[in-house]
Amino acid sequence: MVPSEHVLLSCDCLDCIVPTVCSRLLPQTRQFVNDVARIYSITVSNAADGVSSRCRTCALSSQPSSSPFACVPCPPGHYIHPDSNQCTECPTNTYLLPHATPGPDACQPCGPASKSDKEHSRCISDCRFTHGDGNMTRSYELSALGPVGALMNGPSFTSKGTKYFHLFNVSLCGMQMAECKDNVTDLSLYEAEGGKPEGGATVRAFVCQSTIIPAGGRGFHTSLSSQSITLADTFLGATVETTLGDITARPDLFPDAKHQLPDIIFYYRSSEVTASCMAGRSLVLLLRCDPDTSPQGEITVPSQCPAGTCDGCSFHFLWRSSGACPLCSHHDYHRIEGACKHGLQGVVWVWKEPRVCVGGLGLPQKQTLPCDSVERWLQLGGGLGALAALLLVSLTCYFWKKNKRLEYKYSRLVMTADKECVLPGADSCAMMEGETEGEPEDDVIYSKPSLIGKLKALASKGNGERYENVQLNSSPSKALVWS
Repeated sequence: MVPSEHVLLSCDCLDCIVPTVCSRLLPQTRQFVNDVARIYSITVSNAADGVSSRCRTCALSSQPSSSPFACVPCPPGHYIHPDSNQCTECPTNTYLLPHATPGPDACQPCGPASKSDKEHSRCISDCRFTHGDGNMTRSYELSALGPVGALMNGPSFTSKGTKYFHLFNVSLCGMQMAECKDNVTDLSLYEAEGGKPEGGATVRAFVCQSTIIPAGGRGFHTSLSSQSITLADTFLGATVETTLGDITARPDLFPDAKHQLPDIIFYYRSSEVTASCMAGRSLVLLLRCDPDTSPQGEITVPSQCPAGTCDGCSFHFLWRSSGACPLCSHHDYHRIEGACKHGLQGVVWVWKEPRVCVGGLGLPQKQTLPCDSVERWLQLGGGLGALAALLLVSLTCYFWKKNKRLEYKYSRLVMTADKECVLPGADSCAMMEGETEGEPEDDVIYSKPSLIGKLKALASKGNGERYENVQLNSSPSKALVWS
């Protein structure tokens, strides 16, 4: 490269466009006529007296010292208000669309579980997620997954037998974007420089992909990274639903989860258009709680799509990690009460099994609380029960003996009453032959004594008197009583 003062610009094609520039750049004496500087594009804006292909809305300066018609560039995340032509910042959790028409519509709201960065240039996740399930709300802290996750699948082989891998770098929260670098752009230059890779392009996105040729492949002494592409440069949002906008997740591509917790699904999109993906690429990342893995976890691709995609446009990934488990809360442990001894009772808390939470609220400390001794109540109840049983048995025996005595007295009374009421046999109580009812005869009427009479008879036994009363009815002319 020759010094700048000796550079000769070829302005033949520019004389008709910017003759003033060319006249200033061309020296009076032409030297080094074979050196050429080419200008491929020139954009002229804010031309007061010149020419322009189109007009563009200009933000006016708000400074009183400047000219009232001075145009100023808007800071990042600001749009030009159509009424005041002043730079206005986008609202919270909105991002500014590139090349959008000036106005409030240029700021688009972020998706679920996402917020905008400070410049309102894109929406990102803050590594926090909240999900309500019935009466229980679970909170997630995803920062334990790390700033960037990596997945290398394969190996795959070219038609000539060269082994290569696909490397995926994933930035979950967006605080630090994932990078995919090309450490070599031309193998011939790589070999010519003695094995020193030439600096290539670097791709920064939420998810990017590189093709890795391991060391030893084609005789290289270091791994080569090339063909870096962007798979996701826009974060659409995170939810537990399997559909967000026009993107649908495919949990059926992966094995079933061990637990009943729902997967957290991150949705991404890439604005790059390819020949096979005219609407750009889409990417779905499933975060699954797995307490048996490390906090960084493991990223996998579908078994039937080893490259992460089956059509080249829709990518699906599964990230299993203990860092994707919800934070522990009081719903994740239960209380166990010990036996009450000497008026004190121990209370401990243990985790519910299986435990599917990490961090968050810890187990409460063991406590000793006063209590009413159950043994004391049992002893008191047993004593009262024994006393009631003894009283019942005593009453039963008492009434049984009393009943037996009454039964004995009653049987004696019946036997005695039967003997005392038997009268001596009469000569004849029937009518003899030849007698008529009209003849005046003496009638004997026997009346059976009542119970009161029997009791009086028993009472008279003690006085030694024994008699019976028999009423004899005779004719109206006379009556006889035998005693």
